[in-house]
Amino acid sequence: METRRISIAIVLCASLFVLNTQSKTVDPYKVLGVDKNANQREIQKAFHKLSLQYHPDKNKNKSAQEKFAEINNAYDILSDEDKRKNYDLYGDEKGAPGFDAGGAGDHGGYTYFTSGGPGQSGFNFGPGGMGGGQGGSKSFSFSFGGPGSQSSFGGFGLDDIFSNMFGGGMGSGSQFGGFGGFGGSGRSQSRTRNSAKSIPSINSQKYKKEISDKGMTWLLLSHTSTSRGIQYYESVIGEVASSLDGAMKVGSINCETDASFCKSLGIYPRNAPRLFVYSLKSSGNGALVEYSDDLDVKRVKSFCHDHLPRFSKRVDLGHFDFVSQTVGGLPKVMLLSTKKDTPVIWRALSGLYQNRFVFYDAQVRDASDPAVRRLGVDALPAIVGWLSNGEKQILRTGISVKDLKSAIQDLSGLLDNFEKKNKKAASAQSKREQSEPDAKQVPVLTGSNFNDICGEKTPVCVIGVFWSSKAKDKLEKVLSSVSQKSLSRRRNTAYSSRDSVSYALLDAEKQQSFLNAFEKSGFKSSDKVLLAYKPRKGKFAVFNGEVTTEEAESFISSVLSGDVQFSNTRQKPIAK
Repeated sequence: METRRISIAIVLCASLFVLNTQSKTVDPYKVLGVDKNANQREIQKAFHKLSLQYHPDKNKNKSAQEKFAEINNAYDILSDEDKRKNYDLYGDEKGAPGFDAGGAGDHGGYTYFTSGGPGQSGFNFGPGGMGGGQGGSKSFSFSFGGPGSQSSFGGFGLDDIFSNMFGGGMGSGSQFGGFGGFGGSGRSQSRTRNSAKSIPSINSQKYKKEISDKGMTWLLLSHTSTSRGIQYYESVIGEVASSLDGAMKVGSINCETDASFCKSLGIYPRNAPRLFVYSLKSSGNGALVEYSDDLDVKRVKSFCHDHLPRFSKRVDLGHFDFVSQTVGGLPKVMLLSTKKDTPVIWRALSGLYQNRFVFYDAQVRDASDPAVRRLGVDALPAIVGWLSNGEKQILRTGISVKDLKSAIQDLSGLLDNFEKKNKKAASAQSKREQSEPDAKQVPVLTGSNFNDICGEKTPVCVIGVFWSSKAKDKLEKVLSSVSQKSLSRRRNTAYSSRDSVSYALLDAEKQQSFLNAFEKSGFKSSDKVLLAYKPRKGKFAVFNGEVTTEEAESFISSVLSGDVQFSNTRQKPIAK
């Protein structure tokens, strides 16, 4: 009997290595049907097309399973730059010619080699392999133990192999229940159950205290004591958590010991563990989304990345309105970078601080960009902040990060300090408002007040022309802010002619004849216009761009310094 067991084991192991050797003779470029100079987009496109064509759930041909495994193996090599480079140089993705059997952490072999955890390595068989499926995945695994194992096969004995392959016998009464259909003896199953302890356990109290609507994204594993393949799930979760550490946390929910909690979340146990991502949606409410694709590190990581918060609004810096009303009186922060998409760090922070800041981000060419220079930024990436009172502050420039976690911690401290400054400034402003009389609003120009505001005694009259109530509110806020600044030479406490610059609003719908004195069309092509009028000389200049505080200040400064080209009025403007 012992001789028979050993013989079968030798035959089985030999078969495994033959499969491993055969798989490496297949050219991954030929498998995916791409050129050796193909870029990642072409490789990914070919992979998705072929994987859909040969997926065993859709293609019932016997050869489809083997083809599907080859496709996955080819993509695993070509999607990794290091493996692809090694294959191109040596014909082997490990970086050396020949057929290395592989050790812990290698990623070669038939379909995949994946880490089963620290000190372990594992074979993953493709859809045509042995054992049962797990979740949406069609790969199956069993692990060789690491250092300290009691036998050369470490985590499982020969009894484990034969018990699971043939349904029992050989001294083991265990049933299918291990990793992906390869269960094991009582010792192996016990180790699988205990491995769930490596991920922090989540109960209803911890969920409410640390997860629900707190802004952090979580990757959650639900399982029971009999869940199959939990070690592999934990291995994948570990790698994903490591790469997104700081932007995401992980947790484990035991739906056997805490069944009512799982039921309240809408999670019901299955034979295999289940993965969920908890994240905040645009509404500000959190939600659980189940991962149902193949259990692959890259795909799980991509899934988690897609569900990171998106509370930062991407804007065009050249057309951004810096004085638009602050949502809920919150301060604003903007990230300037050369990144095409919103960086992970900023997305994570936008979730953590979504009720405390308004987040923006903008892609810029470099620090020499005129829009960047106007903000006073000299190096990228940079973070610019605006207090609730509209005061701009450069929070940091030339940001460098060591890793994701430390970067988020560092920038969290930066935002915390800025929030304190905002509260202090808001308190000071409140005290000033209580001690000072109410400032006068920017008046609307009419026939009765025209001579007082824009008469010949006024050197320059700045008029905000509006066609809608929304445009009026915006222009009033801009001109009110500008009128308080030193560029007007004196603080405009009223609209008297003593001021070198006076400010007013004009309703274009009611004062079209007034506007025709400047331009025949009456500026009808714009929603709002900033008009600088010199009554004594009968000249005017127009600003047609996006009217912001910064742009208005720049325009008026240019008017006062004579750097703007003036035109003669068609006739003397008369307000109704």
